[in-house]
This record gives sequence, C-alpha cells and structure tokens, in this order.
Amino acid sequence: MYHSSIHAEEPVHPEWAPDLLERVTKRIGSVIVGHEEQISLTMIALLAGGHVLLEDIPGVGKTMLVKSVAALIGCDFSRIQFTYDLMPGDITGASVYYPHTGEFVFRPGPVMSNIVLADEINRASPRAQSALLEAMEEGRVTVDGCTYPLPAPFFLLATQNPYEYEGTSRLPEAQLDRFLMRLSLGYPNIEGEMELLERGMGSSRLEELKPLMMGSELSRMQQMVSRVFVDETIKRYMVSVADASRRQQGVALGISPRGTLAWLRASQAAAFLAGRMYVIPDDCLRVAVPVLTHRIHLGHEARAAGVTPYEMVESIITRFELPRQHSRKGSLS
Repeated sequence: MYHSSIHAEEPVHPEWAPDLLERVTKRIGSVIVGHEEQISLTMIALLAGGHVLLEDIPGVGKTMLVKSVAALIGCDFSRIQFTYDLMPGDITGASVYYPHTGEFVFRPGPVMSNIVLADEINRASPRAQSALLEAMEEGRVTVDGCTYPLPAPFFLLATQNPYEYEGTSRLPEAQLDRFLMRLSLGYPNIEGEMELLERGMGSSRLEELKPLMMGSELSRMQQMVSRVFVDETIKRYMVSVADASRRQQGVALGISPRGTLAWLRASQAAAFLAGRMYVIPDDCLRVAVPVLTHRIHLGHEARAAGVTPYEMVESIITRFELPRQHSRKGSLS
C-alpha cells in the first residue's frame, strides 16, 4: 500500500523537515481558507504514502486543495476527469500498434504521474474505477499482460460528490479500503467565506504557488516516517479496536488488517509532522476517524436506526483505555 523510491539509509533527524512541512501547509492554507485540519490531514496522508478520498458537495474547494498540493511539490501532476464513459485504458494507458515498425508500443496513461487527481471518481463505471486498484495498492499497472511501475512517490487524491447526487454511485468496499483517509471539507465559516469573497475562489493565488518541496525530499520523508517509533501498547490498542469492530453488533464489515496498518502508518506520519520520531496516543486519536470511518460498513438494522459509521467508530475507540505516554524515543528538532 505504501511506496518509496528510497533504499539507502538517510539521516533520521533532518532539521529541515519540520520547517519545510510547516511552510508547505501554510502556503496551502493561503489558497484554501478555513480548512486547516483537513490540510494537515492531507499532509499526513502524503507523508504516510497513502491516498485520500475527498467527499463533499460541489463548490467547497476539493479540486483546489488537490491542485495546491501538486503546485507546491516539484513532481509530475495529472488529472483524470471521471465520466460514465471512461475506459480503463484512459487511466492506465494502452498499447498502440505502429504499422511502419510492426510493433506495439505502450503509451502511458495519466495515472503514470507522481500526483494524480481523480476528479469525481464515483461518476465512472465500476470497470473504470477498478483500473486504479492495482496502482493504489502495488504502485504499478498491468496492460496487455505487461507490468509497468508507477513513478515514486505516487499520491492519488480522489474527489467525489455524495452518492445521492445525480449520476453518482457508491465506490466498492475494496476500493474504499485502499484509501488511507476519507476527508470532508464542509462549508467555510463566516469569516472564511468573507475572505473568499474578497479575493475570489483562489485561482489567482494558485497560479502564484511555486514548488517548495521536491519529490526526492518527499520520498526521504516517507522513508523516515516508517522509522517513527510505535510502542507495543499502542499497537495492541489499535489491534484491539480493529478486532472489536469485527465483532460489534450492527457492523456488517469491520476494520480490515489493511485498515489497522493504515492507522499505524497515519499515526507515524502525524508524529513526524509534529516533529517527533515517536508516536503518542494523541496521534492515534487524531487520525482514527478519517482513517477508520470509511472502513466500517453497517448492517441494515444499524442504518435503519440512524447510526452512522462515525458514531460507531467513536463508540469503539472510546471503549478501550488509551495507553499511557511512554518516554521519548527521538525528536526531529
């Protein structure tokens, strides 16, 4: 699920990392007003090497957030506009026959980029959506029996409108499980919307954004995130929550092992973003809802009773006592 191009050992205490991440986060916040926590969570997912699903009503800035992230990282960027007639080859690429040479040549699709915006992903057919599964899980695509690796780092940000909207459908559970987080921006507050009216929707500010981070720096950070220390008691807390979700009354499908691993990785990235090389319980709680909610699928009775996945996750994670904070194992500064 997580990919990195770094193999050599890198220093685990880079002084530049916290400052650089703070600058990137603030620059995104200059374009996307009033969504500091969602921006921060997006950065956590980026550091964790996972993918993000932005689900919300039209017009709240989902696409602008993705474009801002891409503008600030010196990587290849591509956009896939999902429509009902989109085909898998439009995403992965296809083999094209050249008569003058008598050979088939692979022409890469838009998914062969470092940062990919999958816009309105739930407007496409399940067949087109499934073309992303291998890319999201294994960092590669297979076309006509040949496998092609994706560039590293690889980060997919997908947007979708609520499934009740016309022309949309639910994403399959298997695809939802491959997103590290599902986020919602929501409406801005009054002050944020007033600022938005003063300067427009942010297009001019987006054009002013220049890369602050290179892909190689992001890859180094992703590698270092995997080295963030997680105490055994915190791991056991996560596993206990996941196990309880699978036996919880009203839950048809609980948190998968992939979900537990995603929670661990996101907690490590949250600690790294905070400038620590060790995870504390607050890191786990901060990312629990965006990482776990879309992995809980309720049964008919629970849905009929008005229970939401958010409420179910909150109920389960508070059932277990949080581990005590242990001694520090490292720091980024």
